[in-house]
Amino acid sequence: MSELLAPSGRHQYFHEGRLVYEWDQTISEVNIYIDVPPGIRAKQMFCDITTQHLKFGLTGNPAFMDQPLGGQARVSESCWTLEDSTLHVTLTKLQPGDPWRSAIQGHELSAMDATKEQERLVLERFQKEHPGFDFSGAKFSGAAPNPSTFMGGMPSGLS
Repeated sequence: MSELLAPSGRHQYFHEGRLVYEWDQTISEVNIYIDVPPGIRAKQMFCDITTQHLKFGLTGNPAFMDQPLGGQARVSESCWTLEDSTLHVTLTKLQPGDPWRSAIQGHELSAMDATKEQERLVLERFQKEHPGFDFSGAKFSGAAPNPSTFMGGMPSGLS
């Protein structure tokens, strides 16, 4: 049932009409997807992840992206892979349940999209806490609480 509350699509960031990257998030991770030119191999790339920063590109060249993150990542549990010409960066959230308004600082979601993300993350948390119930059709009658702080915060081992 939890797959019903998984991200239904990726958010996209465009610059000058060109898709730069896509991203989504779960209660515990933020995933960033960047198309790279065909034929590029992982050993030709570098990807540096710090708690608050992401930098990647082709070795020996200026970084393609060198930007602060939209939230804080747990570096020891974050990673990157290159598959089928897509760089996939998986950032484990330092604070599980914390809704990120953007994967990269300065590229924030609209207020409406941010609210929808927060509602989905709260429902994902409820689903993990109560696996026998289906929350996929649940709606909020008011503002959705922050899933990382609601009712005392995230239970340990839930993320």
